[in-house]
Amino acid sequence: MLQHPKVKGPSIGLLGFSKGGDLCLSMAAFLKDITATVLINSCVANTIVPLHYKDMIISDLGTDPSKQKTTESGLLDFVDVWNNPLEEPNHGSLIPLEKAQGPFLFIVGMDDHNWKSAFYAQIASERLQAHGKDRPQIIYYPETGHCIDPPYFPPSRASVHAVLGEAVFYGGEPKAHSRAQEDAWLKIQTFFHKHLNGKKSVKHPGAGGSRL
Repeated sequence: MLQHPKVKGPSIGLLGFSKGGDLCLSMAAFLKDITATVLINSCVANTIVPLHYKDMIISDLGTDPSKQKTTESGLLDFVDVWNNPLEEPNHGSLIPLEKAQGPFLFIVGMDDHNWKSAFYAQIASERLQAHGKDRPQIIYYPETGHCIDPPYFPPSRASVHAVLGEAVFYGGEPKAHSRAQEDAWLKIQTFFHKHLNGKKSVKHPGAGGSRL
């Protein structure tokens, strides 16, 4: 990526959503020259399949399918199926994000029905501080679901899941979710400009999110 002609360098930033978020956490933890990482509704543990890096294996978090629910409209709701990464059998799935070189920004939809994004962001904050690192920036968006896309994308409250192949409920109220998409996009750009360019060059009014 650093060799790409449109990458300014000398370092890069990462933006990850959902499963892509825990992949970005792993990249930030193990690879050099990554100095800013944004996670949108992401887990702090490795999910779905084990992650292999050199001679290291990070196990997958695992699930309890018995905790899966179905909405009145027939959509799957599996916010509760994921195992708790803080419990002893699941510690091996936690990503050592404290090894990362740069800061983190967590974007959290408070009505995320894919997994407990707010809980995972708090785990990240506590883990970083326990290792003497700065706590991450966390922005919470009330009534906002899992898929926080760029502005003006239609809010996605449900879709056919890429892994499960079934219709899944993601949560979010359309009005609040749309406002969150617009606000988060500007906050993400501001974060990258600050930590990659050393300046704040994106001006925008505040909207909707609460900040830690």
